[in-house]
Amino acid sequence: MDLAYQILVKPFADMVSAPDFLMQVLWEGLVSGVLYALIALGFVLIFKSSRVFNFAQGIMVVFAALSLVGLHEHGVPAWLAVLLTLGIMLVLAVAVERVVLRPLVNQPDIILFMATIGITLFLVGFGELIFGGENKRMITEQLGIPTGSFEFEPFGGLLSIQQADLTAVVGAVVLVAVLILFLNRTRMGRAIRALGDDHQAAMSVGISLSTIWVVVWFIAGIIALATGIVWGARAGVSFALEVIAYKALPVLMLGGLESVPGAIIGGVAIGLLEKLFEIYWGQPLLGGNTETWFAYVLALIVLLFRPQGIFGEKIIERV
Repeated sequence: MDLAYQILVKPFADMVSAPDFLMQVLWEGLVSGVLYALIALGFVLIFKSSRVFNFAQGIMVVFAALSLVGLHEHGVPAWLAVLLTLGIMLVLAVAVERVVLRPLVNQPDIILFMATIGITLFLVGFGELIFGGENKRMITEQLGIPTGSFEFEPFGGLLSIQQADLTAVVGAVVLVAVLILFLNRTRMGRAIRALGDDHQAAMSVGISLSTIWVVVWFIAGIIALATGIVWGARAGVSFALEVIAYKALPVLMLGGLESVPGAIIGGVAIGLLEKLFEIYWGQPLLGGNTETWFAYVLALIVLLFRPQGIFGEKIIERV
């Protein structure tokens, strides 16, 4: 009976008794969820256009952030370093298309997946050779990202919102809005969606497969840079960020591997739920540290009942 009370009653009673603390928890979960969604978007865009599950998306986040910090350490002004880093991600996108994807057209999916693992290992080695393996500090102030905090007193308590986190959320919303407009309102965006719907039909009307791949990998690089800046501001810039990027995997399982809305909603949902579970169930009952595995367990439960994800399309194969 006591265990049932701890699981079913006490957490909700704590939420009601301290609504200001609940709002703080929800805000922290929202910030994490937005960043998970950004990383998942990179996976979704590449998979939709090329049917490649890009295992390298995590290291792209690290490589973009390290490139930005490294350029600034060599005397390049912050905003020029951002532009040069975008140029580096464009060069990476062209190199991946020319060296990896183009020779492997029409190869089995597992071959393409293994190729992205090869890209990951190459970027890890190349990044350590150029930037070293030590933790670096993100150039938050130089980029104009505020570092203070806002404090509110809702419900008689204290709610603290870091300005950097607020900037991250607003920036992510703007980036996602621009991406959705690009996919729905521009000719290139419609070509990307057409390629995701039917490769053969898209190519038959003159859509260039190689051009689309470069564009999509470059967009994934832009998303990686934005994510790297925010995560780097919170935890420093090192190859440990690659592990954080893997949290996008359960987001994809939850939202569907081909769904842009699924990536967004799934990321926010996992960010909120894992933070709530950690604070109200994990710490009192399990000693904490549940954020490392909660998202994966939740995704596994979803897969048991809906293998294509909540927002994924059910595939019916006729035999």
